[in-house]
Amino acid sequence: MTRKVAHLKAPVEQLQAYERRLEDLEVMIDLAEEGADAEMAAEAQAEADALEQQVRQFELQVLLNGKYDAYNAILTIHAGAGGTEAQDWAEMLHRMYVRWAEDRGYKVEELDRLAGDEAGIKSVTIAVRGPYAYGFLRPEMGVHRLVRISPYDASGRRHTSFAAVEVMPEIEEDVEDIQIRPEDLRIDTYRASGAGGQHVNKTESAVRITHLPTGIVVSCQQERSQMQNRAVAMTMLRSKLVELKLEEQNKEMAQIRGPQMEIAWGSQIRSYVFQPYTMVKDHRSGVEVGNVQAVIDGDLDPFIYGYLEKRAHGELSRP
Repeated sequence: MTRKVAHLKAPVEQLQAYERRLEDLEVMIDLAEEGADAEMAAEAQAEADALEQQVRQFELQVLLNGKYDAYNAILTIHAGAGGTEAQDWAEMLHRMYVRWAEDRGYKVEELDRLAGDEAGIKSVTIAVRGPYAYGFLRPEMGVHRLVRISPYDASGRRHTSFAAVEVMPEIEEDVEDIQIRPEDLRIDTYRASGAGGQHVNKTESAVRITHLPTGIVVSCQQERSQMQNRAVAMTMLRSKLVELKLEEQNKEMAQIRGPQMEIAWGSQIRSYVFQPYTMVKDHRSGVEVGNVQAVIDGDLDPFIYGYLEKRAHGELSRP
């Protein structure tokens, strides 16, 4: 109940804060005009620009009215077929999402990682915590395609790689009719394979939980103790069960996870092209950005906003 009240109060309080800033801005403008104060006029213009951007973001946030849109997010990246090249692409996406989240003031915690054979990652799961993290990241669900000159190809040929992104709301406690019975779980422990010091690597602190009725498997090895890893894994399991429940109830998989597609040609939601030209294009909203490096460095807002606006007006070319 406390969480629900906080979620309802937050947008009202935010709107009131914008109204106060607008009143202050009007005073600044009047003073600048009366005193012909160029410095204050410039300050007022900067504040007006910042306020306009933040109000636009607030408008989009209001559109996030899904049941779990205000929740934190759990984001998982899976490398597609293609070995080292695809695994490197998965790591590039991981870096992109971490930068995007940190730029917004969100907190990021790595929950699980499976390293690549030579470089990159086969898969990684992170928690992104902040207001409406799930709602904003939900448009990122799907297959992402990269076209570039491969740094792993001695002949300098152009390669196409794929990676899949999955996003779920972070569910830290039981909700509604999602109940996890102890007898429905198989819990395995093993030694963590990643960095973490001698304690992590010499004890069976990593935890893998299998939910027997659904076959869902989650794992965590990033915390120092087995108890901590188990708690994180249980949160991941609840999130997956909520996702599954929503799919069953609504029959609208695209709203929760996106259509299940092969991580290959024809299934991508977005293409990132470094060669023979530079462009990032979202195939659902039609949004295009020429500065591919800025996108890789975390500038995802044009795509997220474009998707949310198109969805709100029923203009998406596909889910």
